[in-house]
Amino acid sequence: MQRRSFLYSALMLLTACGGDLASTGEQRAVQGAAAAPVPVAVTSTVALAGNAFITTAARRGEEEIGDGGLANWSSSAAITSVYFHVASAGAVTLELDASLAGSKKSSIRVTANNTPFTVNLAGSASKTYAVGVINVAAPGYVRVDLQGISKDGGYFGDVSALKVTSTAKVSYANDAANYYWSRRGPSVHMTYTTPANTEYFYNEVTVPVGQDPIGSYYMANGFDGGYFGMQVKSAAERWILFSVWDADNGEHTTLVSKGAGVVDNGFGGEGTGGQSYLVYNWIAGNTYRFITQARPDGAGGTNFSAWFFAPETGSWLYIATWNRPATVTNLTGNYSFLENFEDTKGYLGRRVQFGNQWARNTAGAWTEVRTARFSGDDTASNAQRLDYAGGLDSGRFYLRNGGFVAGDVALNQDFVRRATGQQPVVDVDRLPR
Repeated sequence: MQRRSFLYSALMLLTACGGDLASTGEQRAVQGAAAAPVPVAVTSTVALAGNAFITTAARRGEEEIGDGGLANWSSSAAITSVYFHVASAGAVTLELDASLAGSKKSSIRVTANNTPFTVNLAGSASKTYAVGVINVAAPGYVRVDLQGISKDGGYFGDVSALKVTSTAKVSYANDAANYYWSRRGPSVHMTYTTPANTEYFYNEVTVPVGQDPIGSYYMANGFDGGYFGMQVKSAAERWILFSVWDADNGEHTTLVSKGAGVVDNGFGGEGTGGQSYLVYNWIAGNTYRFITQARPDGAGGTNFSAWFFAPETGSWLYIATWNRPATVTNLTGNYSFLENFEDTKGYLGRRVQFGNQWARNTAGAWTEVRTARFSGDDTASNAQRLDYAGGLDSGRFYLRNGGFVAGDVALNQDFVRRATGQQPVVDVDRLPR
């Protein structure tokens, strides 16, 4: 009681001497504290169907990612990786939605942020299993690996989702109708500003060493009606691909001619049209040259042609000429893109550089093309994936996608590269046909 009286007397004395100032200061402190928002932890359900990949496949594994998530998990050698993005550093709590089928109990290892946790599954009913808490040091993607330890039956379990609780904003693929596209990853583009009456478009393409996983398409010379570039089809096969869509009125594009060794057929799926490709095992790190041409045929259609220059051969290779009916045009909408066409490979990153673009008009004059607009598909613009970028790199335009890496670049902005003055050394009238 004496201590309370002493404090009370001291407070009265302070108030008498400068009570108004003290009171004002206290009010400001209280107001400031009240104005500061209190972070609220939110739980996000990250479905494996759209956010997970078998990143290490077992030799004879049956594991797969389907509409329900991870299934047929039989091998302890297989690793399934789940990805989500956090907007800021901080603590993250992890849980798994899982069930058992083919076993009565199992133990699995969950590794996140280099921290391993052991989770024991039991019973056939789907449950939410606690995993643990990790501390994320910086904004960006977090990878969570699942690997089997032991089981008393054929399978470790089925996992439908990873639950993530954090005060930070968590981003992940949440559009179930488009999980296939989100697993493929974002496609990104550079659309070039080219002059009117462009008949020929020239581009140089370099894929850095190590940036060429299976499923990659480095499209160099796109235009309204078609595209031309190079792909990684498998570990043993690569293509130079030139395709032209059917006319807007439904009339079919037809082959006029093709180069030696070129395969031609129709294509479907993402539109229909004519496809031609040359099996050519291009090499990452080398620079390849592409030329496309559009010339009206005088009968209501337009002939689109494509050539490819490989430093390994030292000569221009003719790919094909396709006639697109009900189309009278020069080259318009010239662009490049980078995409992954294998959804199981969507966790791998890829990068490409495009340099020294030029356009030649119908009068025969070359113009250096220096401005390009960076954009992305719905997977990027709808924030289903944030692992994409584009811009300038060593005087060339570049595109990057996949890999669940940090550093996304804002879409829909223009970039201007420095001029090279290196007009293409090619006589277009002498190109092979």
